[in-house]
This record gives sequence, structure tokens and C-alpha cells, in this order.
Amino acid sequence: MKIKDWPAAERPREKLLAKGAGALSDAELLAIFLRVGLPGVSAVDLARGLLSEFGGLRALLEVDREQFCRARGLGDAKFVQLQAALEMARRHLAEVVQQGSALCSPAAVRDYLAMQLRHRRREVFCCLYLDTQHRVITFEELFEGTLNAASVYPREVVQAALYRGAAAVILAHNHPSGVSEPSQADIWITERLVQALELVDVKVLDHLIVGEGRALSFAEQGLL
Repeated sequence: MKIKDWPAAERPREKLLAKGAGALSDAELLAIFLRVGLPGVSAVDLARGLLSEFGGLRALLEVDREQFCRARGLGDAKFVQLQAALEMARRHLAEVVQQGSALCSPAAVRDYLAMQLRHRRREVFCCLYLDTQHRVITFEELFEGTLNAASVYPREVVQAALYRGAAAVILAHNHPSGVSEPSQADIWITERLVQALELVDVKVLDHLIVGEGRALSFAEQGLL
């Protein structure tokens, strides 16, 4: 049965309009993105097959162009649409974060940093620079490493903070392994960064580790 022949309450588009996007399953959301299925296969069934093939929505969203385009029902046009949608989401979160104090919207800060870092296959160390009112000045990637480590140099972090005119910073890095628990090296370099930045009156508000699930906060864990 084609989706247009389904009961109105079960059609993904009508369901989204009536209940909001949060009420839809991953397959239903993907079906709306796909718009059409294949001969004898509805868009929802095609979406379910793709989610099964790739191992979930996140894996599908983060796959490279070559692998994405090899899948049945996908191609360059869909890849371009998907990348544009992801970039719009990143920019939307960036605007939300930049509109007010980072301390007033910690969830938006987490979401923004997770969207920037979670898909990276190498460890990346970043910094969110804040002014005296804790409003975002800018976001910057400072160091990129290997699959499980990135060398971080406190002197360069201090220089970057001074160049940006930052009064405070939120540090962040990803763990490509998906495990967000801090290593001893993470704790050690954070302590060094806090000490180095204190010398130039720049406060470290938090250090977030992005892995699977919710980003781990050093401040919440009592590690700052």
C-alpha cells in the first residue's frame, strides 16, 4: 500500500503537522527526507531498510559520500540535500548559542559542540571563547590528533584566548571511541589549562567530552 493510501493519522507528513516532529520515528523522519520510495517499496519501508543497512540514523547521517551513494534509493542529490540540512542545523544551534550567555543555555552549548564534534573520526580539541558576559565570541578548532589522542599545548590555547579577547572559555574535545569518560591525560591537561589561563585572567567554565550519548561535563563531575 502506498503512503498516500494510509490513514491520514499514520502518514508521516500529516503526523508531523498534527503532533510535531518529535512524535515521528527515525524511519518516518527519514521517509519525509526521502520523499519517495522505490517501485513496490514505500518511502517508510525504504527508510527502515536504510536504517537497518547502516545501523541507525546517526550512522546514516555521518557516512561518507561514496558509501551513502552506493545505497539503494540514494545518490548525489540526496547526499547534497542531507549535507545542507545538517549544516543548517549546525548554524541554527550556533545562532542559539551566540544569542545569550552560554551559562543560560548549557543544553544548547552541549548540542552545538556535540554536533560539531560527534561525527569526527579523529580526536579534535576545540575552544568556545566567551566575553565578560559569557556571550560567545567565536568557536575554534585548535588541535587535531589521531583516533584516540590529540596533543594540546597550553601556550597556544592562552595565545588564542588573548587574541580573541576572551574573558572565559569552554573547552571541548571528542572521543571517537564513543566513551565519554575522561582519561587521566584529559584530567591532567585540563588542570594545566586552568592554571595557564588563570595567569591571564581567563576562566575555564567547563570542559566537555563528546562521545556517545550526552556530553560529559567536567564542571558537573566536580573536576574543575
